[in-house]
Amino acid sequence: MSMVGNLRKVARLARRGRRVDLSHPARSPLGSTVVNCVIYRDGARQEAAPTVEESLARVRKRGHGFVWLGLHEPTETEIARVAELFGLHPLAVEDAVHAHQRPKIEQYGEVLFSVFKTVTYVEHAELTATSEVVDTGEIMVFTGPDFVVTVRHGRHGSLGPLREDLETEPQLLAKGPSAVLHAIADHVVDDYVSVAEAVQNDIDQVETDVFSPHSPRNADAGRIYQLKRELLELKRAVVPLARPLDRLATEPRACVDKDIQAYFRDVADHLTRVTEQITAFDALLDSILQAHLAQVTVAQNEDMRKITAWAAIIAVPTMVCGVYGMNFDHMPELRWRFGYPLVLAVIATACFVIHRGFKRNGWL
Repeated sequence: MSMVGNLRKVARLARRGRRVDLSHPARSPLGSTVVNCVIYRDGARQEAAPTVEESLARVRKRGHGFVWLGLHEPTETEIARVAELFGLHPLAVEDAVHAHQRPKIEQYGEVLFSVFKTVTYVEHAELTATSEVVDTGEIMVFTGPDFVVTVRHGRHGSLGPLREDLETEPQLLAKGPSAVLHAIADHVVDDYVSVAEAVQNDIDQVETDVFSPHSPRNADAGRIYQLKRELLELKRAVVPLARPLDRLATEPRACVDKDIQAYFRDVADHLTRVTEQITAFDALLDSILQAHLAQVTVAQNEDMRKITAWAAIIAVPTMVCGVYGMNFDHMPELRWRFGYPLVLAVIATACFVIHRGFKRNGWL
């Protein structure tokens, strides 16, 4: 990609309101796997090193501080060098490359491997039976004594703004890599809260439409099922994270600062609230679906009653005309001058009486 093309891409991101950090030449909006590699010492950002190897060497030479390396959808070849440099376990590296993992935490020696599912709400002008509501991705975090390696999968979940926010709170960054881990967990769960609120608006709209007398009956069921599918996608991201967060909040770990560990309890509380919301949404959608099906059944019964009532009314002239259409010579009033008007009058009277009876009973 040319330099002009790169600048145009960054300009588009800026117009969308996304903060773009260009302090590192390999920033991901410009198309590289390496999003950023930064050294932090005493909570302050240090001068960038030319390579990841030199960044880690500087930290280990001084004996304090840590390196934060961010990657976006690396290949096996690209992450193999990183794994060798930081001493990452092959099983965790395999999970980080292939993604599609459940939220979890695993301890490999001094390195803690964490997996978070990221979610974002997909804006749509109108909810349909095919609308995408929730889009998911993943963030894998390797937390070591002097490094944090983040591997991101998906079109969203950028950690650039989070990094910038953390740099405004040096007292937290001074706690080391576990402060970054907590910030990522908090950021992910906050996104869950935002998405749950947006999904609630869709559910409210569907609920309103279902009970509206002018709603299109044939479209409501499809929208409800679509919302349930998208809610299931959100549930798969949120619910499995409860156990890993509980472990981070309660189990002592060498790579997690004791002061930071207490903050994971707050994140776990927020996650519990979102989980309860999703459970309530699922139950509400079930109720809305049952109400919709009941409405459809009632509407079908009303249609059948109307059809039956009109069939009964039409049966009267059909029967009378059928009798007089048999063409026998000796039939009542066949030669009478007023026979034809009389038969029409009898048919009209009978139909009127039957119609009035059905109308009174609510069939018409």
